[in-house]
Amino acid sequence: MKNKDIYLVFSNTGTLLARCINFYTKDPYVHVSLSFDNSFKKMYSFGRVFPLIPFIGGLVEENLQDGVYKRFQNSRCVIYKISVDNNQYNLLKKELESFLKEQKKYKYSLLGLIGVALQKPIKRDNHYFCSEFISHLLIKSNIYDSDKIPGLTKPSDLLDINHKEFVYEGLAYEYHSKYPNLMY
Repeated sequence: MKNKDIYLVFSNTGTLLARCINFYTKDPYVHVSLSFDNSFKKMYSFGRVFPLIPFIGGLVEENLQDGVYKRFQNSRCVIYKISVDNNQYNLLKKELESFLKEQKKYKYSLLGLIGVALQKPIKRDNHYFCSEFISHLLIKSNIYDSDKIPGLTKPSDLLDINHKEFVYEGLAYEYHSKYPNLMY
């Protein structure tokens, strides 16, 4: 059977929170999202629910050409493709769908970010930050294995996935103009 591809989009929008995370981690990319296709019109993560309001966060569907990425035109990103087998793909979809069914109950875990800084996980029911959520999904679907628990995982830790393939690095809004033939 043919493998399927998923995509991890690592980004830095330059928002106040992104700058704070970058100051602490020194990592160029401080946010991570998951996409099931290379149009990047539907990416999943934990972040701003409303692009104009930074204080309300939760489980979000992002679009590389809209929302926060449209508002912050200088957003940089790096994109990797990961080939997964059908079982991994189906497990990933199922786990994500279980979150999406009750999307409104999930909140952004600002305290979790503090836990990462202190190297002490701060777990609250139904609260996640972006890399905690993506790590959780990838571990549950047997795509990623790490000694680090999701509650201490930074986006840069997910760059350690061995079987990833580089797709793009640059300004988020330029992706579609550079690769128009990849859009669905």
